[in-house]
Amino acid sequence: MAEEAETADAPDRPRAERREATDTPAPPDPERERTARVPDRSVAEREEAPREEDPRERRRRWRLVLGGPAEEALGRAEGRDGAMDAALAALYDAAADPTGTATGRSAGLGGSAPKVARWLGDIREYFPSTVVQVMQADAIERLDLTRLLLEPEMLAAVEPDVHLVGTLLSLNRVMPDATKDAARQVVRSVVEQLERRIAQHTRAAVSGALNRAARINRPRHADIDWDRTIRANLKHYQAAHRTVIPERLIGYGRRSTAVQRDVVLCVDQSGSMAESVVFSGVFAAVLASIRSLRTSLVVFDTAVVDLTEQLSDPVEVLFGTQLGGGTDINRAVGYSQQLITRPRDSIFVLVSDLYEGGVREEMLRRIAEMTAAGVQVVALLALSDEGAPAYDHENAAALAALGVPAFACTPDAFPELMAAAIERRDLKAFAERFADRKASGTIR
Repeated sequence: MAEEAETADAPDRPRAERREATDTPAPPDPERERTARVPDRSVAEREEAPREEDPRERRRRWRLVLGGPAEEALGRAEGRDGAMDAALAALYDAAADPTGTATGRSAGLGGSAPKVARWLGDIREYFPSTVVQVMQADAIERLDLTRLLLEPEMLAAVEPDVHLVGTLLSLNRVMPDATKDAARQVVRSVVEQLERRIAQHTRAAVSGALNRAARINRPRHADIDWDRTIRANLKHYQAAHRTVIPERLIGYGRRSTAVQRDVVLCVDQSGSMAESVVFSGVFAAVLASIRSLRTSLVVFDTAVVDLTEQLSDPVEVLFGTQLGGGTDINRAVGYSQQLITRPRDSIFVLVSDLYEGGVREEMLRRIAEMTAAGVQVVALLALSDEGAPAYDHENAAALAALGVPAFACTPDAFPELMAAAIERRDLKAFAERFADRKASGTIR
């Protein structure tokens, strides 16, 4: 794979050069240091590593490996490389100084909670997940990141938000249990904020759509909704008789506790999708609380995990995810197909940037089978408040050719999307209207 190939070709360098321990130096571990110190291209941009290493790429990599001391010989790291270099220096240069103060050009992380929070976000943006995991483990070991995450000053200095939740979830696999307890409190506070923001609107939009979808067009006399019937037939008003002669009767939807729609949310949990994972988990929990819906939540990287049983507690859902890793959309879609037993009453929402590491042709074939069977399918490139995400344009175009809209949706618009899907409205038209409204600034 591109990331593995690039790190494997990186030159060895002594661990002690920039990672000397404060008290007792750790034994050299060149292989681990290569993985942590030699970055791949941005995960967000998903650039492919060069198949044949050219001189400029070799020079760039050596500059990032050697850090500040190589600036005179190899030049200053600019732009994105400069940001990557600063993130590396904040950890490894600071760790090399016994006083805890950064050496060279780095300001270091020190004991500053805000700096640590920003740094954690930066490394997730600039480095592949394998490198991020090593750097996070190093930060916990050498800078006592666990202590910072437990300190009240950390939570006071950094407003708990979706980004912080993403950071905490990405640390999930390297956190000790005591830290997880504190992290759960932060995650729960953010989840409660999100539920207050979206739950009422979501339930109202979905319930209204379910009621409209259940209306009867040939009702018995006792089931006629006279108000809606009159409004729908005002054009048939007969002035001579001073009355409306209805041509179409509208009946009340019969109240039923039966499940009317099946909803499957299939969510990509690669590192670049952190915020979307958080919102998807909360939305899935809200939808699961609506009795007329049968909601399933599936998350995936190269493996597929069904979190449906945890939907009663969105915090448990989020801690059941594992941010980072590869992406096998085809495998996740294949699993989701097994959950769909009533195609014409089912909605499949794929939340992914569509960078497929599995079998692309098979993935598209499965999606085509779903749509042909009558499933309402939509692909959300992101479910967040952020701007336009990086995504695979070729796969998005291929889905569009199958009649599946692929677009980035905000949390505030998601309830409207679900209502449109429940009523079997044209989701492509919905996506186009949403894009126009967003461009004009009339919707968040």
